[in-house]
Amino acid sequence: MKKTIATLLLFMPELCFAGELNQANTAWMLTSTALVLLMTLPGLALFYGGLVRSKNVLSVLMQCFAIACLASLLWIIAGYGIAFGSSKDLNAFLGSGKVLLEGVGWNSLNGDIPETVFLMFQMTFAIITPALIVGGFAERMKFSAVLLFSAAWLIVVYAPVCHWVWGGGWLAEKGLLDFAGGTVVHINAGIAALVAAIVLGNRRGFPRTAMPPHNLTLAVTGAGMLWVGWFGFNAGSALAADGNAGMAMLVTHISASAGALTWIIIEWIKYGKPSVLGIITGMVAGLGTITPASGFVGPSGALIIGIIAGFVCYFATQFIKRKLEIDDSLDVFPVHGVGGILGTLLAGIFVSSNLGGSGYAEGMDMASQIGVQATGVLATALWSGVISWVLLKLLDATIGIRVTPEQETEGLDISEHEERGYII
Repeated sequence: MKKTIATLLLFMPELCFAGELNQANTAWMLTSTALVLLMTLPGLALFYGGLVRSKNVLSVLMQCFAIACLASLLWIIAGYGIAFGSSKDLNAFLGSGKVLLEGVGWNSLNGDIPETVFLMFQMTFAIITPALIVGGFAERMKFSAVLLFSAAWLIVVYAPVCHWVWGGGWLAEKGLLDFAGGTVVHINAGIAALVAAIVLGNRRGFPRTAMPPHNLTLAVTGAGMLWVGWFGFNAGSALAADGNAGMAMLVTHISASAGALTWIIIEWIKYGKPSVLGIITGMVAGLGTITPASGFVGPSGALIIGIIAGFVCYFATQFIKRKLEIDDSLDVFPVHGVGGILGTLLAGIFVSSNLGGSGYAEGMDMASQIGVQATGVLATALWSGVISWVLLKLLDATIGIRVTPEQETEGLDISEHEERGYII
């Protein structure tokens, strides 16, 4: 119980008393920050780039790279203040202040690490979350629309939800368990990607025309970087070099391994052969699902969560594409969205000390904790879904969001950037 409360306080900077600088924690957080940035550049970029067709590989790399630059500047200008600032009247829903990092100085501390390190660590989360959405509209969205949507989404969707959960907002007050981003990152991005796929419509030829990955070597390379970078994502969210970080790293690895193996076992049984695409997708499912629970569950809980992730996310992927025929190009919703939902709910179960977890906070039990977890899931999904739909509709009515059929056939590398990924 004490560990749970301490962990929650780490995500509420206004509730933490500034102390002396801890150099060990600072060094770990500097390392974690670099690891999370590795997840986007180059990890996610290569993972997504390998999964699309060759005529669109540069467009995906460009989108991930440009979003990283754009999100970084917006985080400095306003995002950090909305997420982690304070406001007497709107504190439960929105933070304020810290515009252009006002008040953040050389010696400012967040807990026992420099505030500059804390805000940079959180910036890397703000970078990868809108970049994840790229997989929902890959191969058919205008680059200008990508930038405008990502910018607006970061400010009006991501930053407020971040404040609700990690900035001392209303979900934090309720006691939501989200150690590293089940709601803030994965549900948020997964729902937005699903909405984007529906609003833009399917790629030309989907689902009748096969659209296999053009370069699985690139995708596996990116997946490996995601796996390694995820240790910064989850273990870094302890904001300290301690046993909590160590356990978060351990359970992250266990869940990734279990998710990957579960996915290919299903393929092996159904089709007679396990696929490379399957093992890396299962790995991401395991990572995304353990993320919200990583600071609260033990190894046995992580093993079960990973197995559930591989199984449920596999069939969610089949259902979205084959039954509903929604062209979420790179399976963002069934992997990240469904994984985030599962992990957030399962955190409420496996946090139990009887199941090897860190224990419930005072006054909470399994039923009440699951109720809080479900509230967080529904609130995040509703906010992200509605606002994402409004943003996309506004952009479509003004600048248009989809390339022409001729440009889509030609490929976005040429039509949007006048470059080719491969010259042979």
